[in-house]
Amino acid sequence: MAIGFFSLAIFLFLGLDLHQGSPSSASAASSEGVEITYGTVLKLMHEKTKFRLHSHDVPYGSGSGQQSVTGYPNVDDANSYWIVRPELGTSAKQGDPIKSGTIIRFQHMGTRKWLHSHLHASPISGNLEVSCFGDDSNSDTGDYWKLVIEGSGKTWKQGQRIRLQHVDTGGYLHSHNKKYSRTAGGQQEVCGVREKRADNVWLAAEGVYLPVMETK
Repeated sequence: MAIGFFSLAIFLFLGLDLHQGSPSSASAASSEGVEITYGTVLKLMHEKTKFRLHSHDVPYGSGSGQQSVTGYPNVDDANSYWIVRPELGTSAKQGDPIKSGTIIRFQHMGTRKWLHSHLHASPISGNLEVSCFGDDSNSDTGDYWKLVIEGSGKTWKQGQRIRLQHVDTGGYLHSHNKKYSRTAGGQQEVCGVREKRADNVWLAAEGVYLPVMETK
């Protein structure tokens, strides 16, 4: 696991734009309380089932036909890493902390597509479909998620209970123990649900956490 985190840290410093500040180091975090900033690469863990938010280059066979998003049971899968990005057109930059209520985006590290939702029905439960869509140069409001921190915290930290509310549809990022049986056998459905439920709470888990930048 430590080797995997080190390799990911090297990838980050080679591949991410670091010109906007002066980081002291990246943290391959596995303990709670590390502050999450833009540019951080992390895994989102579903609190109730402990599955990680996951995607891969496999389209849905129904609904939008876009790249599928699932919950994945194994901790060490590389397709469960997401890069935290600001919404388009803001002054937010890499290394800035993220306050509750902020609109953010998640870019799948492996395929470069954005965590997305819309009014198509999800494959198993018929709720709002959650997919991956776009690329480095193409993103829209369907990729916007509002960060809602549960409890008294004001800025997002690892281990905090959060909800992610999709801006366009109002649905909360949701998962449950309803599992796929064929192409994604053993993986569970991820969808959007408009009501606050115990099944739409997530935590930032494994990842490489970039420190808060000191702007020159």
